[in-house]
Amino acid sequence: MLLSARMQRNRDPICEPGQMATRPKRGEGRLGTQNKHWVIHRSDDRCAQLAKSLKVSPLLAQVLINRGITDTQAASVFLRPKLTQLIAPDQMPGIEPAVHRLKQAITNREKITIYGDYDVDGITGVAILWQILRLLGADVDYYIPHRIDEGYGLNSEAVQSLAKSGSKLLVTIDCGVKAFSSAEIVESFGLDLIITDHHQPEPELPKAVAVVHPALEKSYPNRDSAGAMVAFKLAWAIANEFSAGAKLEPRLCEFMINATTLAAFGTVADIVDLRGENRVLTSYGLKALPDCKLSGIQALIESAGLTGHRLDSFHIGFRLAPMLNAAGRMGHARLAVELLTSDNPVRSRQIAEYLKEQNSRRQQCERKIFKQACEMIAQQDAKDGDCRSIVLAKENWHTGVIGIVASRIVDKFYRPTIMIGLPFCHRSQNGDPIDSNTAVAENGIAQGSARSIPGFGLLSAIEACSQHLTNFGGHKMAAGITIETEKIDQFAADFEAYAKQNLNQDDCIAKLHIDAEARLGEFRKETVDELQMLGPFGQGNPEPIFATKGVRLACPPRRVGSGRNHLQLAITDNTTVVRCIGFGFGRLEKKLLDHEFFNVAYQPQINTYNANTNVEFVLADIQFE
Repeated sequence: MLLSARMQRNRDPICEPGQMATRPKRGEGRLGTQNKHWVIHRSDDRCAQLAKSLKVSPLLAQVLINRGITDTQAASVFLRPKLTQLIAPDQMPGIEPAVHRLKQAITNREKITIYGDYDVDGITGVAILWQILRLLGADVDYYIPHRIDEGYGLNSEAVQSLAKSGSKLLVTIDCGVKAFSSAEIVESFGLDLIITDHHQPEPELPKAVAVVHPALEKSYPNRDSAGAMVAFKLAWAIANEFSAGAKLEPRLCEFMINATTLAAFGTVADIVDLRGENRVLTSYGLKALPDCKLSGIQALIESAGLTGHRLDSFHIGFRLAPMLNAAGRMGHARLAVELLTSDNPVRSRQIAEYLKEQNSRRQQCERKIFKQACEMIAQQDAKDGDCRSIVLAKENWHTGVIGIVASRIVDKFYRPTIMIGLPFCHRSQNGDPIDSNTAVAENGIAQGSARSIPGFGLLSAIEACSQHLTNFGGHKMAAGITIETEKIDQFAADFEAYAKQNLNQDDCIAKLHIDAEARLGEFRKETVDELQMLGPFGQGNPEPIFATKGVRLACPPRRVGSGRNHLQLAITDNTTVVRCIGFGFGRLEKKLLDHEFFNVAYQPQINTYNANTNVEFVLADIQFE
């Protein structure tokens, strides 16, 4: 087990400009005892005028101002996104030569292979481009590398196999912008290469016929496009190229509407900023989701038990996308692409049910690894709990799952975290296991997944320690690495040193950003319904959180759930009584009974049960004075 160095004792953080904070009680400065720091936006003087001009509640206006939307026109666009606000596909950097080469391949019946990443962003992007090319009569297939056996991105063995199978044009989805050596191999086998990607590019680009990438031009309005969005734009541009008039042919138009749903899946799952064009696409894709004509999408919804539900970004991010991801994490992602491209309802249902089972297996595996990781952290923390980062390595950790566990570790301990699955158990000459902190019996290649906290550029941190790595890539918030096992210890030490240089004590305190302090009576049903206009929620546009101070119990709390881990309670501030549900708050039952007054942070929602509709709060945090 590896747990990199030390963690500084917590100090009260400095309040951000324009905001006020409630100070958390001091913890012991050790991992696992962190208190959330509330950062509450002050009421803005422009709120009343904006609410009046928009004819909305002051609470909604306050949230808009918190998001940087301060004038009526911008607010109207934000609250009512339209498909016509999408950026024209011909503006996407690199798209013109890509369309030209694809049109040539379609016309000449050259075999095209789409090479996609194995996550939801890559899967949906492949499904979009493959289907539009098929509609246009192309000879096209797709290839998804195996997450564990092949790893991320283009690999030489796959390229050689595709060349032998007769492919003449290779199109990447959600990968390839840093595949310099692989691009040369593609050329050596006589294939043309089109790269579509959204990961951070280098100053120089791999050799290719075209590189379609939103960040290649600073003037492009949506440089934070997901890989599926890039694929959507390329598909749209090709459809335009093959349409005679200004409008798409009916069959192409119908598919592109369906494709908004696929692109919305990739956009939400890849946690890109849900503002601007990403918000427009996701909003429309969600609206089109219940009526989507793709049999695979309908089978997925049915298998998840969501038929008839009003679906939002939460259902994609936490119910549907994990099922698609389970294919690549526990098996092979090609099956998920088959689901999204199938026109056979029976086959679609079969695949969807299988993915549901795979996702259940993934959840069990995730819980096991998370428990082991927390135990490892606790053991090391007892010796030395003064770290700014966490690097863990263990044999038999499923490399398809460790990225999810890394996210959960970040949520719990609020440190940049890297989880590494060792390829085998190291043993000494007498056969006993060797602690990887002290020695390594023989060398092998290990795979790791990393997740970060806001303000800590993960890719830059890993790049600073890259002399120890065989390969790496990713974003500011998520990345992947491959490393020789004998170099893990030194990498962990260097990563911790970098974290200490770039993270101060305040950075390592989890912050809960609260949109407004309000009275309970302000949350009428009409107001809570109105707040839903702010969706779809996600990165850059989180679901609003409100706070009320000095509330008390209206009746005793009750622990619920199979493990009695959750808490039901009713609170009052003398203006009204509101029922609350606190997921994972069961441990606070006694403490609530011991305190007459306390503060709550929450997300309001409408709860309907037995034909009765009421406002209910989902608790985000509780503070005791």
